[in-house]
Amino acid sequence: MKIAVIGGGAAGFFAAISAKEHHPESDVCVLEKTNKLLSKVRISGGGRCNVTNGCENTKQLADGYPRGSKKLKKAFKVFDNKDTWKWYESRGVALKTEPDNRVFPVSDNSQSIIDCLQHEINKLGITIIEKAGVTAITSDDNSIILTINGEQVKYDKVIVACGGSPKKSGLYWLESLGHKIENPVPSLFTFNMPKEPITELMGVVASNATVSIQGTKLKSSGPLLITHWGMSGPAILKLSAHGARILSESQYTFTAQVNWISITNNEEVAEALRAIAAEHSKKYISNIKPFDLPTRLWDYLLTKCEISLEKPWGEIGKKQINKLVTHLTNDIYNVKGKTTFKEEFVTCGGVSLESIDMNTMQSRIVPNLYFAGEVMDIDGITGGYNFQAAWTTAFIAGKLN
Repeated sequence: MKIAVIGGGAAGFFAAISAKEHHPESDVCVLEKTNKLLSKVRISGGGRCNVTNGCENTKQLADGYPRGSKKLKKAFKVFDNKDTWKWYESRGVALKTEPDNRVFPVSDNSQSIIDCLQHEINKLGITIIEKAGVTAITSDDNSIILTINGEQVKYDKVIVACGGSPKKSGLYWLESLGHKIENPVPSLFTFNMPKEPITELMGVVASNATVSIQGTKLKSSGPLLITHWGMSGPAILKLSAHGARILSESQYTFTAQVNWISITNNEEVAEALRAIAAEHSKKYISNIKPFDLPTRLWDYLLTKCEISLEKPWGEIGKKQINKLVTHLTNDIYNVKGKTTFKEEFVTCGGVSLESIDMNTMQSRIVPNLYFAGEVMDIDGITGGYNFQAAWTTAFIAGKLN
């Protein structure tokens, strides 16, 4: 059996390995249009490679996908994050789970993952062909014919693992076969706030903020990082993933509401501030920070409320308490534009899951054609979810059922 895997990224390598392990007698090759193999693996997680997420069960794991969650739940019963862990550890790559549940190699170096995948490819005798651009795909009887650099080559089975395309036109070769394509839009991006003075606090992290988008039901919690262009960090990236389509439709111009302390009961916040005022009445308001807020952020919020940093806590009146409560729990920021979170660049959209049998990853339109990874309309939040979707779908596609 002659098998081609299109794409030399995480999903492509894993699908090729799975295909060869499930069908040892077959001839497997990976076709990569560039000369850069596993490039996303190399840069992911700041060069450490966030292999997967350490959540406890498949329901929690599936919850990390704004698109594809329901269908993946079934797929995770075949190969989930615990299987990923076993797969790498059994091949000599020790993994560790960090407090936020992200899983990395103990080496803190993505090269460990790259070396492992390349070693498996070599060991199994899988051929890698670089600069092999596939421009067309046709089906003939039970075969798939690929046009590679202008030349037609026939295969028994083909797995498409070429990654996401930023434009729908980049997936025309799959759409022309009859597959439904969900329009690609960016996911996992940061918020630009060109006119907001908060950017002067770049580098400050609010450890547990809740951000929502005005006029929508979108809401997300977690660490929030202030940058020189606006806001980033897990809370923002998660929100951008869940709101990818809505925010694209708004042309990335919207109002973000920030609750810096993730407490929704305003009376509880006011009570906490009154208690500090009673206990530290003679101390400057800037010296006693409530809710473990970073110093620069607390000073910024005081200035925003027009409260002197040298005002004693005991002199804070009811009006000023109310003002502080408002800015702590419902601070308003105008967002105009986005910045791609380079390491984690992900596209929402791709080949619709309606066109794929998710039990086998085989096309419902073209027999013997399979899909794996980000070319499908599946994407996750930051934290190792996108790699897990790649490992899972690639493992199943490689069975070639």
